[in-house]
Amino acid sequence: MPPRSNPTLRQRRLGTELRRMREQAGFGGSELGRIVGMSPAQVTQMESGRIGISADRLHTIAAACNCGNRPLIEALAGVISERGKGWWEEYREVLTTDFLEVAEIEGHAQRLSTCTTTYLPGLLQTGAYASAVFTRIYPPLPRKDIDIRTAFRVQRQQIVRSGKVPLRAFIHEAALRMQFGGPKVLADQLDALLEDSERPGISLRVIPFAVDTFPGAGENITLAEGAVPELDTIQLDVSQGALFFDSPADLAKHRAIFDRTDATAINEAGSRDFIRSIMKELEGTYA
Repeated sequence: MPPRSNPTLRQRRLGTELRRMREQAGFGGSELGRIVGMSPAQVTQMESGRIGISADRLHTIAAACNCGNRPLIEALAGVISERGKGWWEEYREVLTTDFLEVAEIEGHAQRLSTCTTTYLPGLLQTGAYASAVFTRIYPPLPRKDIDIRTAFRVQRQQIVRSGKVPLRAFIHEAALRMQFGGPKVLADQLDALLEDSERPGISLRVIPFAVDTFPGAGENITLAEGAVPELDTIQLDVSQGALFFDSPADLAKHRAIFDRTDATAINEAGSRDFIRSIMKELEGTYA
């Protein structure tokens, strides 16, 4: 079977974990290849996600590397056994890869945590609000592209609105007040947030301006928890798209950020009251 030309994020992550396993054992690629019966080129392609391996080969590699982390090995075996394509693959010809990879990590997550400072979480946006967010991009997007991106974002939301994946959302007051599309769009969006906050599996908490020190990062961040902590992923929203991080140091840093945010944010009932107060301020600014 020829190497994959475009391995998915999950396929690349499997390769990354196999590389880490090899490096922790102190092996070079050629040395591991000799032990498990692979060529150096095959080891390189495996670790880049360009070729797959069987669950038996995974266990052989783990044994050769003296990896005793059974939960991690079984979680990686689960990645290997995955079959079929995600719904996001339908958009591969019309959206850039980072859109698809965001949906991919969400679709395989055990739990999601977000902290937003500039706009509301994409998984909780109304269609009108999402469209307004995409409309403000410079240089401006064609209307067709805005509609495709909005439809994709709304489809992503099914995993949390269905209760399949729990969502913990921390929203800074700045994001609650930023008006994408004007006061009416924002008021409708805040009303939808209140409704979502009552859904099972969705926890919504506000970080007000009044906190002594902002506990989070400057970017909008998401922590997607995997089957085991080693397979967690951090996603950062930047102007150029989405960035993904999975090194142990990055994961530890951002888990600590979420712990600090959790200790600072208003509780769920207080957050709903806070959102209602902003909605009241908006009254009279539109008719």
